[in-house]
Amino acid sequence: MENEQGAVKHIIQKLFVTPTRNTLVQLFRYAFVGGIAFLADAGSLFLLEKAGLHYLIAAALAFLVGLTVNFFLSKRFVFSEDARRVGRAGEFVAYGLIGLAGLGLTELIMYLMTGVFGVYFMLSKIVSAAIVLLWNFAARKLFLYR
Repeated sequence: MENEQGAVKHIIQKLFVTPTRNTLVQLFRYAFVGGIAFLADAGSLFLLEKAGLHYLIAAALAFLVGLTVNFFLSKRFVFSEDARRVGRAGEFVAYGLIGLAGLGLTELIMYLMTGVFGVYFMLSKIVSAAIVLLWNFAARKLFLYR
């Protein structure tokens, strides 16, 4: 029983805590962190839309909430190495620019699904989030944290 608990603790440590450059572990962590950021983003989107904002404007504002949550959690759990070339402020700007491309994809997907095909805006958000998660991870891994 103690060995099993120790093994589970070791696995959790490797999957969530120990700094790593292993791309699969980072992708796993990024998906986990992305899930938390998605909840902040989607929750903000839902509330802003219900407050009367157009769904595309609400999506852009909610994106900023999700981006901030994602940046800080990713720095802690996914990409713990520093982007030394650009410093902390430059790192956030580069992180944001990559995210801005993700926002463009989000807006396009949501517009097509909701504005053109009439799909409920929250379902459009879920579909776009899955696609944008992969874009954001790949771009940040390749361009910012290589």
